[in-house]
Amino acid sequence: MPPVLLLMLYGALCSFGTAMLREEKNKLRNQVVEMFDHAYQNYMDHAYPADELMPLTCRGRVRGLEPSRGDVDDALGKFSLTLIDTLDTLVLLNKTTEFEAAVRRVLSDVRLDNDIVVSVFETNIRVLGGLLGGHSMAVMLKEGRQHMQWYQDELLNMAKDLGLRLLPAFNTSSGLPYPRVNLKHGVRGPETRTGTETDTCTACAGTMILEFAALSRFTGDPVFEEHARRALDFLWEKRQRNSNLVGTTINIHSGEWVRRDSGVGAGIDSYYEYLLKAYVLLGDDEFLQRFNTHYASIMKYISQPPLLLDVHIHKPLLPARTWMDSLLAFFPGLQVLKGDIRPAIETHEMLYQVTKKHNFLPEAFTTDFRVHWAQHPLRPEFAESTYFLYKATGDPYYLEAGRTILDNLNRFARVPCGFAAMKDVRTGSHEDRMDSFFLAEMFKYLFLLFAETDDLPFDVEDYVFTTEAHLLPLSLSTSPYSSPIASNRTTDEELDDSNFDWTCPNTRLLFPDPAFPRNLREPIRGVVDKSCPRPAPYREPGMGRPPLRAQDFMANNPEHLELLRRMGVSLIHLKDGRVQLVQHATQAVSAVAAEDGVRFMQEMMELSSQQQKEQLPPRAIQIVSHPFFGRVVLTAGPAQFGTDLSKSATGVRGFVTVAEPYRGCSEITNAEYVQGHIALLQRGQCMFAEKARHIQKAGAIGGIVIDDNEGSSSDTAPLFQMAGDGRSTDDITLPLLFLFHKEGNILLEALKEYREVEVLLSDKARDRGVDVQEAEEDCQTEATTPTSFEPVSQSQISTVELDESAAEEVSPAQEEISPATTAEEAPQEEVSPVEQQADSAQPKEERDEKRDSEETKEPRDDTDSNSQSVDEMLADWREDLEAFRQMEKDEL
Repeated sequence: MPPVLLLMLYGALCSFGTAMLREEKNKLRNQVVEMFDHAYQNYMDHAYPADELMPLTCRGRVRGLEPSRGDVDDALGKFSLTLIDTLDTLVLLNKTTEFEAAVRRVLSDVRLDNDIVVSVFETNIRVLGGLLGGHSMAVMLKEGRQHMQWYQDELLNMAKDLGLRLLPAFNTSSGLPYPRVNLKHGVRGPETRTGTETDTCTACAGTMILEFAALSRFTGDPVFEEHARRALDFLWEKRQRNSNLVGTTINIHSGEWVRRDSGVGAGIDSYYEYLLKAYVLLGDDEFLQRFNTHYASIMKYISQPPLLLDVHIHKPLLPARTWMDSLLAFFPGLQVLKGDIRPAIETHEMLYQVTKKHNFLPEAFTTDFRVHWAQHPLRPEFAESTYFLYKATGDPYYLEAGRTILDNLNRFARVPCGFAAMKDVRTGSHEDRMDSFFLAEMFKYLFLLFAETDDLPFDVEDYVFTTEAHLLPLSLSTSPYSSPIASNRTTDEELDDSNFDWTCPNTRLLFPDPAFPRNLREPIRGVVDKSCPRPAPYREPGMGRPPLRAQDFMANNPEHLELLRRMGVSLIHLKDGRVQLVQHATQAVSAVAAEDGVRFMQEMMELSSQQQKEQLPPRAIQIVSHPFFGRVVLTAGPAQFGTDLSKSATGVRGFVTVAEPYRGCSEITNAEYVQGHIALLQRGQCMFAEKARHIQKAGAIGGIVIDDNEGSSSDTAPLFQMAGDGRSTDDITLPLLFLFHKEGNILLEALKEYREVEVLLSDKARDRGVDVQEAEEDCQTEATTPTSFEPVSQSQISTVELDESAAEEVSPAQEEISPATTAEEAPQEEVSPVEQQADSAQPKEERDEKRDSEETKEPRDDTDSNSQSVDEMLADWREDLEAFRQMEKDEL
């Protein structure tokens, strides 16, 4: 089948319902261009030649100069990432002059021989893809004889140089690439900080074929395509033969699956995408056969319309998790390319309703559509699927979905220096990042959604989109080739003609009734809208409550300690400040007491993961004065005392003033300036409650405590809430919030530059530059625990570690061991973590090593939850935390 036939689907447009007026579409198209200009120009003005823009602090992110974000920084290689990633977007948006200037900048300024370790996957899709997309556009413009007449394949030469720098990563026995490579030295072991990894994600190894094959066919050098095909062949051979699914993480040397959960989101997503698109671009039927084999299994095991839930590859009827990550939002668009429109409509509608509920797609959300991970780094996948569904159906409903995306970006993410990622969709707080994919993908798909054919400088039907939305010409399928490609061909026995069904459907047959898409969407909208009620706490039938509740336990109560002893639970104070509870069921005084001990440990874990998320989520500090006008929002930790901002419809608004003394541990000496203002204080030397009382006495209407630990940030440290001082805090009536050093410095810099800075303290950010938005449903701001625990049976040893190292010492009267209490040596403020993180007392490098070494636990054959030990459940919880870290490693 000629590859171009798959794209016929895009042209089969039918108009159902009331079409949006062309004038309205033009207005939205122009709005997309204005938003792109705002983001691109701020990058060029404030960040270039850095890789990324930091939109809150209006400067570039240079790797090594900013605090490390771990694996996320592997995308940065000191090669002006955002500019290269944006090249073909400039052409699509009819900015030919800017494109020509950008190409000249890349050729004169960008170096690819930097002594720096980068992600092979990210560098391939963003930089190599960006150079090839730019080259495709330059050639197209040059052939038009109006622009780029000076161009002599300079971008292609850079692309080949980069491809050669990535090739050493493929020097493994399996052909799967190492996840990282040194741009200058390749893969040479520890001395180049490469070559020691053993694992990579499926998407990381399987998302090379489009860029590498295009590079081979542009240059006539087959080596790149050969290596990409070899990696795909190996992944195909290692699929689970019964389920025909692949796992998330694989050992690049042995081929053993390290993580056996399988889905269509983080870690696997673009592997499936590239199988289908490799067929489109290269015309090789084998890629389509493999994709269809996988797709049949996805629809059999993973797809539970409208949900897409991970399963275990060797037990595909067994769910692997009860939540979904936002990266799966690309899948409806891929289903459009496949021609399977019905499930695409259903899943997209679910995603749209979740988006409307939370303003953006959270990084992960549960099956009842509540927030699981609250971040949103301005991902484009939902916009991508919206565009493809509009092209397939012509339904103006998807234009309205695109309008929603535009409105939310402008209302909640737009800041004076660009667009800022959402730190927490519940509070509306920001993160100081604007990833390159925002310019490379988001504006491409939104512009295409609203543009008419005559608005486009070329026919997009002649190109295929990479996973980073770079444009590669379909003409590459007929490029002269210097040598045949060796491939582990699928045996004739495995080929199944039925797998080719419904590849190129006629959309008019799919939609005989104009109301068909709407009929699919309506039930899903109702399901999401009714998903708010909180489930009732579990009560085991026929069992009484344990004699000691976790929420009542106090470590300085001798009676409580005796009860623990009787239940076989011992209390251990670790050197690093954590408290460890260990249960030895055999040491309990009786079987009944041992069972009570198990329930106590279970309650303690539930308290650890749930208490703060349900009671005191993060708060928002929104800068509302000129020139911010509410467009900068900072994530803040709440206090257990003072005004509860979640019960205030308007929050507390006022100008900020630095208190003197800055620590706030004695009477305020500049009370005349603090009065009627929100006081800024520095952490340390005394209790938080003491600081609050001093500024309240001085007449302050609120307070913000800024961390004194330079470099601390909510990006890298778990947020905590400030506790009292062991005595009644009923006298404190103002709100007090906590900012880490990085976020606090943004506020201090604004005060230094503009002198008068007004902020709003609230439970979540209000509408930017508009009237205060009305309160949302409770379910919109609700977080969920990483995993739900069921009651467990008697176990030999169970352990719970409670992080007590993140903050200051607890006073003796308040020394209560709970997930909400932490301590350290110096008697300062008392603090409680908002988001519990396992082993957070250890240095980050040690935590990463530990989590990397943890194997994924597979569920037992016995599905009775009562047979699962507390140790196993704790391991599952930690695995869930590792999944988020792995997601960032895989796709951020």
